[in-house]
Amino acid sequence: MMDLSDILEVAALTDPGRNREHNEDNVDADSTHGMVLVADGMGGHNAGEIASGIAANIVRERLRTALPELDTGIKDEGTGFTVESAAVKSAIEQANTVINQASCDNPECEGMGTTIVVGLFYNNRMTIAHVGDSRMYRLRGKRFKQLTKDHSLIQEFIDDGFYESVEEAEAHGNKNLITRALGVSEQVKVEINEQTVRTNDIYLLCSDGLTDMVSEEKIYLTLNEFSANLKIAAEKLVDIANEAGGQDNISVVLARPLRVFAVKNRWHDCLFDWFNDFMMRRHNAR
Repeated sequence: MMDLSDILEVAALTDPGRNREHNEDNVDADSTHGMVLVADGMGGHNAGEIASGIAANIVRERLRTALPELDTGIKDEGTGFTVESAAVKSAIEQANTVINQASCDNPECEGMGTTIVVGLFYNNRMTIAHVGDSRMYRLRGKRFKQLTKDHSLIQEFIDDGFYESVEEAEAHGNKNLITRALGVSEQVKVEINEQTVRTNDIYLLCSDGLTDMVSEEKIYLTLNEFSANLKIAAEKLVDIANEAGGQDNISVVLARPLRVFAVKNRWHDCLFDWFNDFMMRRHNAR
């Protein structure tokens, strides 16, 4: 495992917002291990804070233990993804088990759960894993793109053709109903996506306390304006969410690779990366 502490620039910030007494979000940014995450808890009696805290702690510690033992670039036979992706998936599933058991064992925690979005950087690549509606975006040059798809009732309606856009769906209500979360059942389906990373990409992980308050266009403009300093950019994003009402907890994690971080590997892995980059440049040129 490579130490990415001098390669990956990170900034993390979480804020209770203006209308909530407690902050049920948890964030983490571990540049050494190349891991960033946002977890947005839910449940009464501050149980959401417990759920998101369990998720963040288990994922962080499981990855810190597992990553040094992995042979970077090897595919996991069971899933077809890299062994890093398999490790992230396993860590999130373990968090789900612990949260679900805690919910069953403690009446005050009944029904608690949390969304989660995790980014893991390695070998010029990144694994994105998420459950729920916490999101990841990428700013690449002037192109701003959402890399995750919400596990929400609104998104299902859009996918099924009932609505043509998020704005139209939100106008009909059910704005915050998620269809997948950690801890609400014994099993959870973790969505995995693997991406090729480029130097100076900026990755934004956030809870819906940001995206419910601020349009994607304004998020892009703010991130683009303050991209020279990720700490200031994170503060500005939280500020504009609060200025828009701050109705929920607001969490922002930003990550930027400052140079390449490839591990010398088999020739076909290098060819695979070259082909992916070639196809992406061709697509972007259209």
